[in-house]
Amino acid sequence: MIGVRPQARRAITRWREALLGALVAAVGLWWMLISYGLVFWISAVILIAGLAMTIAGVQRGRFRTLAGGPGVVRIDEGQIGYFGPFTGGAVALSEITCLTLDPTVTPPLWKLSQIGQPDVLIPLNAEGADGLFDVFAALPGISTSKLVAQVQRAVSGQQPAPVVIWQRRQRWLH
Repeated sequence: MIGVRPQARRAITRWREALLGALVAAVGLWWMLISYGLVFWISAVILIAGLAMTIAGVQRGRFRTLAGGPGVVRIDEGQIGYFGPFTGGAVALSEITCLTLDPTVTPPLWKLSQIGQPDVLIPLNAEGADGLFDVFAALPGISTSKLVAQVQRAVSGQQPAPVVIWQRRQRWLH
């Protein structure tokens, strides 16, 4: 994107899914207005898909924070790895027992807990941390709206203490 201000480039990158969804919805609406019959119904489906993409894109855009923080996050087949300058670690998605957001440190941290292993601490602004939204959304029973709202509160400084976003239910054997 030659000739585009860096701030505009960052905004476009942050909201790319929402912008693409809005474009798809606009094309579907336009085709709906100028067509009839089968094409009308196909364009209605395209409009609905574009609206769904826009809603999902807005959630992802709100989840993303500024990049350029310490370390790199790597997500590979259900395993989250963090390689930082001072700490690091890996945790499998199926082994996470608790997901906590800690805004009391700078930058705010994700704390991924698992049984028998040290917690993996990942800064919100680590390189590749925006991919964590998809991983966290796959946790059973998680509320993505709560997840996004807590990230927004942590980034804006409105959250004074660590908050548990998700916790795995205990399975008891008798």
